[in-house]
Amino acid sequence: MSEQNIQTSAYLRVPAKTVTADGITYAYREMGPKGGVPVVFLIHLAGNMDNWDPRIIDPIAEKHHVITFSNRGVGASTGSVPDSIEGMADDAATFIKALGYPKVDLFGFSLGGMIAQSLVVKHPGLVRKLVLAGTGPAGGEGIQKIIGTTYYDVLRGTLTRQDPKEFLFFNRNSAGKLAARAFIERLKERTTNREAPVKLQAFQTQLKAIRKWGLSPSADLGVITHPTLIANGDNDRMVPSVLSSDMHRRIPGSELVIYPDSGHGGIFQFHDRFVPVALEFLGR
Repeated sequence: MSEQNIQTSAYLRVPAKTVTADGITYAYREMGPKGGVPVVFLIHLAGNMDNWDPRIIDPIAEKHHVITFSNRGVGASTGSVPDSIEGMADDAATFIKALGYPKVDLFGFSLGGMIAQSLVVKHPGLVRKLVLAGTGPAGGEGIQKIIGTTYYDVLRGTLTRQDPKEFLFFNRNSAGKLAARAFIERLKERTTNREAPVKLQAFQTQLKAIRKWGLSPSADLGVITHPTLIANGDNDRMVPSVLSSDMHRRIPGSELVIYPDSGHGGIFQFHDRFVPVALEFLGR
């Protein structure tokens, strides 16, 4: 898809819908052919529905029913952000069940990948397949350091008037800087009906939940028997890339793709290479 031809992005025009369950109203967007197993996307720290790269959403939605949503207390969804990954997973399961789907595929990026892991363990019958990108397991070494890394790069972004994701998601070499700018421009393509940015208190609560996840006992990933695709860049500063390899070793039958010379946002930098891999995996 041409970077210039933004009018071809269907996700940019998808209106938001809402569903209410257990007193919480969840905002979501959906697109693509219905009838099969939907792919539910779980977003990263401080992200809302506008933070999904249309170059990933659009081509997957050509083949699959895609659902993005904002978890409790994020964007247009009501309530307060849970202070644990497990609480976020329960909310995601509540949302999925409220839509009436007996089984879904989960696509989790970063924090979303942690939520996906917790959800599949707590509600295994609700999930068919997992895509885990830029994420790590409970008790993963180095995850607890994400607070310091995040605040440092938020400060760098503020001082240089750049989006912190340019520092957090991408390498600071020439290739990384080009990919970062292209990614940020793609996120700006939607100009109407955008969600409100994540509030500071919600952001801080998410960070605490991630730290708690990192400091928790090591997860028994052997209980995850669902087909799983793991992806990352080879230089993830937020969630150490070595944890992707660790998950691959510990999740039976899982598949791993690592993109060279890229960071936390490796799937966005190499979206043209990642999407065919994800489509082949989801389409089996």
